[in-house]
Amino acid sequence: MENKTTFFEPLLEIVEEYGKTSFDLLKFRALDKAADSISIFASRAFALFSIFIFLFIANIGLALWLGELLGKTYYGFFCVAGFYGILGLVLYFFTHNWMKKRISSAIIKQVLN
Repeated sequence: MENKTTFFEPLLEIVEEYGKTSFDLLKFRALDKAADSISIFASRAFALFSIFIFLFIANIGLALWLGELLGKTYYGFFCVAGFYGILGLVLYFFTHNWMKKRISSAIIKQVLN
């Protein structure tokens, strides 16, 4: 009876160590995925923020220039706002599903990568 106990103890220790190692590996893989996703998000967020600031300032300049040409400053802002309103509606109705599929595919690809 004692011989069976001494045979199973090392086997049990090996299985326990294997389980701990597998769990640690799973944690490290999850950490790697999270770090990769966060770094990609942060870099893209910074780039998009920079582009947003550029476009914001360029649109103010365009609105002031158009306002000067039209005689009243606020006319320029109305023209720029109208342009973006029309552009937004066109993009929404014609590319909404395409953009939705593309973004969700990119997210799934990043998570599964």
